[in-house]
Parts: sequence; structure tokens; C-alpha cells
Amino acid sequence: MTCSIRLAATVLTMASAAAMAQGTAYVSSEKDNALTLIDTATLGVKGTIATCKRARHVQLTAQRHLMVACTDSNQADVIDPASGKSLRRIALGEEPEAFDISPDGKTIFVSNEDEAELAFVDAASGKTLQSVKVGQEPEGVKVSADGKTVYVTSEVASMVHVIDTATAKVLKNIQVGKRPRRMAFTPDGKELWVTSELDASVSIVGTADHSVIGKINFEVKGARREDITPVGIQMAPDGKRAFVALGRANHVAFVDVPARKVTHLVLVGKRAWNVALDKAGARLWVVNGLSDDVTVVDVAGAKAIKSIPVGRVPYGVVLVE
Repeated sequence: MTCSIRLAATVLTMASAAAMAQGTAYVSSEKDNALTLIDTATLGVKGTIATCKRARHVQLTAQRHLMVACTDSNQADVIDPASGKSLRRIALGEEPEAFDISPDGKTIFVSNEDEAELAFVDAASGKTLQSVKVGQEPEGVKVSADGKTVYVTSEVASMVHVIDTATAKVLKNIQVGKRPRRMAFTPDGKELWVTSELDASVSIVGTADHSVIGKINFEVKGARREDITPVGIQMAPDGKRAFVALGRANHVAFVDVPARKVTHLVLVGKRAWNVALDKAGARLWVVNGLSDDVTVVDVAGAKAIKSIPVGRVPYGVVLVE
């Protein structure tokens, strides 16, 4: 009887912990080596979780764990959001900044900036399976929905490299705007949108033949072109809108995807860097790297609701809903 009570209590505790993790935004901090936890309902800070050095890109795994790339530790930290504890560390090679995970969850594709490589890392063993040479300073990484193709940007070469995941061969190099950073697919997978930090633009790549089929240039009243530095991009689930963080212009742009036109510009914090949209498409979370905060934007009203102080030099955000 006692064992049954203890088991029931353990199950209840685990369920309560998992429930507490729901409705939380996790924001990585480059300077504090931590994640800041924000309650998505109250928009209040719930606490922090310590992680490895210089925490940058963060995303959810297939197991609903948090994976954080730590550039100065050359590792990924895998964290259980329910307990807030690190489950394991995975070696990611030199200077990892961004990564993506194969649809089956078995392979981590990570950009190694110093080595100018895209590494294929086995998620289970943590071993590097192979590496592919790409242009200097690789950054953004995005895997196709079928897992057959991975795309990586090169900041120096101003290219997107298209790589076959089965053969680890470069299929094509696509010239885009200067200093490409992050990417997002349209829901049908037919287009890949690529931000270019030093070109104040997004290049639109057709995935059928990997050619540039369009471009969107950004303008912000009162801002010099060189201060419009798009980095983070998020596509709405219905594919009708894209949201682009405009860096030093301190705005986020709402883009009508079919029309390929900017419809709204929303003032946020200093150096809008990365963005995340909630499942309902109601609120956009914008990480501001130089004001050390996150701005929550009401999508329907296209206006900022609140800016929330977080760790020093925040980089990425992921929502657990």
C-alpha cells in the first residue's frame, strides 16, 4: 500500500513539474550562461536555469527537451524543461552557433564558424559523423521537412549552401544578399526565406531548383540603410505572414508572404535579433540583444505589449506551450 502511495505521489510530482513547464518562454543569454524563464500568461520572469558558456541558439527536440548551443563550451546542453535540469552535454565542434535537428531526431546539423564547416552529429552518441566544408563563417542551419536537404548560410561568401544529407555533398551554392543569417520555410516547403544582415533584405529561394525567385527590401523611417540589419525570421503556420527582426533598426517587420510586401513595422528594443511566434499566432516574442530584454508583440494589433528584462545579451527564445 505504501509503495502504491509513493508511486502515485511520484507520478503526481512529475506531472506537476511538466505542467509548470508549459506556458514558458526560455531565453538564452550569451553573457550570463543561463536561460531566463518567462511565464507566457503573466509575462513575468519565473527564474533562470544555468547552462554552458555563451548560450546562443536554442530549440526544442523531438522529445520536447531544450537544446542550447554554447559557443564558448563547444557543446550543446540538453535540458529537461519539467525539472530544469541538464540531462547531458553533446560536443558540437569548434565555435557552434546555430543548428537544426533532422525530422527523425537522430542527427544534429551544426554550423562551426571557425572551421567553416557544417557538422553532422549523432544525437544519441554525440559523435561527429562527418563534416562538410562550406563558406567562411557559416551561421543559419535549416533542414527540409523530408530530411533530405540541409541548408546553411555563409556570412562571408553571402551564400546559402544546399547539402544532400544522404551523401553529405554540396548540391548548389546560392548567391543571396550580403551576410546571410537565418532562414525559414513557407509551410508548403516551396520557398526558403533568407535574411541578409548587411543588405537590409530577405532573399526568397525556390526549393524546386534552388534559384532566387524574389527579394524584399526593408526601409524604416529615420533609419539609415546600414542600420537595418535583419537576422531572425519566423513564418506563420498558415504561411500568410513572415516576421523579421530588423536588428539595429530596433523594429520587427510584418510581411505579407503572398504579396511579398511589408505591412507593419513595430518598434521593439535595441538590436532586435531573434523571434518566436506562439502556436495561436497571437503573440510574437522578439529578443533584443542590446537592451537585454524581450519584447512581446500583439500580432493582431501590430503593437508591443511589454518588454521584459532578461539576461545580458539575450540571443534566442523558444516557447514551451
